Amino acid sequence: MVQVQALVEDRKLLSYPCATGFGISWCSHTDIMKLNHAVGKSIMNAGQKTAQIAARKIVHVDMDAFYASVECLDQPELKDQPVIVGGLGPRGVVATANYAARVFGIHSAMPMSRARRLCPQAQYIRPRMSRYQEISARIFSVFRDFTPTVEGLSLDEAFLDVTSSLKLFGGIEEIGLQVKQEIFNRTGLTASVGMAHNKFLAKLASDAHKPNGLVYVRPGEVFRFLDPMPVSRLWGIGKRTAPKLTALGILTIGQLRRCDVSLLRPVFGNRADHFHLLSRGEDDREVQSWRPDKSISHEVTFDTDLMDRGELLAELLRQSEKVSRRLRARELMARTVVVKIRDAGFRTVTRSRSMRAYSNSTRTLYRMSRALFESWRDQHRTTPVRLIGMGVTGLEHENSDGKAAGDRLDSSTERSLDQVLDRINQRYGDAKIFHGLALRRNKKER
Repeated sequence: MVQVQALVEDRKLLSYPCATGFGISWCSHTDIMKLNHAVGKSIMNAGQKTAQIAARKIVHVDMDAFYASVECLDQPELKDQPVIVGGLGPRGVVATANYAARVFGIHSAMPMSRARRLCPQAQYIRPRMSRYQEISARIFSVFRDFTPTVEGLSLDEAFLDVTSSLKLFGGIEEIGLQVKQEIFNRTGLTASVGMAHNKFLAKLASDAHKPNGLVYVRPGEVFRFLDPMPVSRLWGIGKRTAPKLTALGILTIGQLRRCDVSLLRPVFGNRADHFHLLSRGEDDREVQSWRPDKSISHEVTFDTDLMDRGELLAELLRQSEKVSRRLRARELMARTVVVKIRDAGFRTVTRSRSMRAYSNSTRTLYRMSRALFESWRDQHRTTPVRLIGMGVTGLEHENSDGKAAGDRLDSSTERSLDQVLDRINQRYGDAKIFHGLALRRNKKER
């Protein structure tokens, strides 16, 4: 068995096994097809795939300081002030800060207590998720006006594959500009848009000139765009990995690209090739217009540690309401319930239990999460709780084949009650009506 090497369309030298008794170093596709049809077909398929990837036109849209921008939209007097959205208690964290606040060093996931020290004059606002979801729906309606292939990453961020939309709307830069303008027309908010032939480059491009940016990375300009960037801009290179690269003298993406892969293996292990490809701007992932949910969860960190059983159960019920409502809105059902508990010493325990059938009933999910919590509490009656959360996994679509559709725990009465509550909350806003026990926690949030 020898190797046949062929130069394919992306100018990479590929090796393929050949059953003949001689080797070929360089040859045309036609010659290879004559020599070995299976080998030739593989090479041509590889070339076609590479050409298809290079021909893709991907747009990444990222709204600018979304939560804070919505608050400024609804309260114009806040426009030129630092605005910080997040949990307002002593253990709260920053969800979003507008650009006027970011000049003070404020960033998302920062403890709110530190943000207040850095910028005491800012306007601090509790998140209004129902309002953000309303605006998000308008934004995603814009996306779907340009392409059905939309992969949402969050309420304010998405990839769009507009490859098939070019003839209808013009080039990718024209589409990017039209998307920005239409979002502003429908919401009054600005978005940063990145465009490229793959998802990795498009996402980096959208972040290159925030806020209100519009950046297109052309295929021939990839190295010029990437090379000056710090290696920390690559997905997966964080605080632990970056110092190891610094020790090798690798500070920029360009330096990583020019480095021999064998030198990277002690740092990245079996992912060395992956990061080397990213440093070259190569990414063959497709935009997925529908990504199945793997889990849905909700958790809260209390302002002060709790020991009161009633309050903890009230919070679990409130979370069960939120999670079950999200399941029903997406026509999903769950098989496994998970409860997460973190005590005052930062020790975290996760308990889970699978049900005998699928469910999206508030009552059923609460009953399961309560049982999991009680089994923990039996051995920790005097342990203060810092954080509690509940979630579900093992999700199936409600009208798919199998047990999710035909075998469920919930009674018809429970399903009817959930439907009534959902309609009321949908019409009048979140948490306008809820189960009585949850009232203890909803009152405390106000």
